[in-house]
Amino acid sequence: MSPSDQKLSLIFPGQGSQAVGMGVALAEAYPAAKAVFDEVDEALGQNLFALMKDGPMEELTLTANTQPALMAVSVAAFRVLQGEGLSLSAIKSMAGHSLGEYSAYCAAGAISLTDTAKLLRIRGDAMQAAVPVGEGAMAAIIGLDMDKLGAITSETGAEIANDNAPGQIVISGAKAAVDAACVAAKEAGAKRALPLPVSAPFHSTLMGPAAERMAEALAAADIKPPAVPVFSNVLVEPVTEPDVIRGTLTEQVTGRVRWTESIATMEADGTTLFLEVGAGKVLSGLVKRIASDAKAINFAGPDDLDAVRDVLSH
Repeated sequence: MSPSDQKLSLIFPGQGSQAVGMGVALAEAYPAAKAVFDEVDEALGQNLFALMKDGPMEELTLTANTQPALMAVSVAAFRVLQGEGLSLSAIKSMAGHSLGEYSAYCAAGAISLTDTAKLLRIRGDAMQAAVPVGEGAMAAIIGLDMDKLGAITSETGAEIANDNAPGQIVISGAKAAVDAACVAAKEAGAKRALPLPVSAPFHSTLMGPAAERMAEALAAADIKPPAVPVFSNVLVEPVTEPDVIRGTLTEQVTGRVRWTESIATMEADGTTLFLEVGAGKVLSGLVKRIASDAKAINFAGPDDLDAVRDVLSH
């Protein structure tokens, strides 16, 4: 299984793609996938796969569980694709949305699966602990451009957290600031301003304590140059040096996820096919709005394999 003449890039989903039952069909069909879930459980000293399989959703959605769980599904799906013949040499580049960047580095061989799981548990715990529950908030602003929203966040004290796609931007910060920005965004012509069901204001300066904790954890982690270039969320360029990886993953905790720019840059760099690896189809949908000339497909389980094979062989 390798792309014939198209340039393939892999993308890995972030928080928001989780669902009870994710990864179960992969584990039941492929020993390589089950081995990933077993290793993550052992690394965390927790039966995380049982939580993924049976829920409850409220516990799965806790940041400290969601982050390693989504990574586990992505890496399990990637190992299945490798078993089906997809080689690293056939992949032009990788990128991941927020925590998905860790999945990309793991898939590219820069960080071991055990270390990635442990880092994401630390990241989830640190992000949750950085701001007391109820003091921070995030919201999705639909139908407003970056310039108008940038002016609004400057006035209100909210921050732009994720530039997901044209007309779909997420803001973050103190709850009062986010609430004020939502009101101002609607007044400025936004179609919708939707509060997000998250437990902390991710990708804002309020996450400073979590960034400090991640700097310590990443400094101690064994990180190698990835076998495939991974585009950094904060730099919008491929990163290969271990110390740069440590720095950008630290900066990412408080920094903006520049997803629109990342996908556009990867397309300009020659990518013609984006393959979303892991739970859900969120990123595939975003790609279709950003890179209209590129194809986007997803691989989340055995039912997707034939379609992936078909696209890669043509």
